[in-house]
Amino acid sequence: MNIAKHMEAIFLAVVAVIGATTFATAGAPVQPSAPGVSAVTEAAMPVVVVSARRLSTAEKAQLPQ
Repeated sequence: MNIAKHMEAIFLAVVAVIGATTFATAGAPVQPSAPGVSAVTEAAMPVVVVSARRLSTAEKAQLPQ
């Protein structure tokens, strides 16, 4: 099947599916969040610290493969 030949039909099918899902989800009620609960938490970002030295080329060659 030549996709370039059918690109217009593929585009119209995708637009139809997107339109249908938009209308299907438009009537869904919005769930209110609990009072005092923030959706964004103020947590510290975890940080990984690597304190090892890099292997030399000779040391890398000795490692089992």
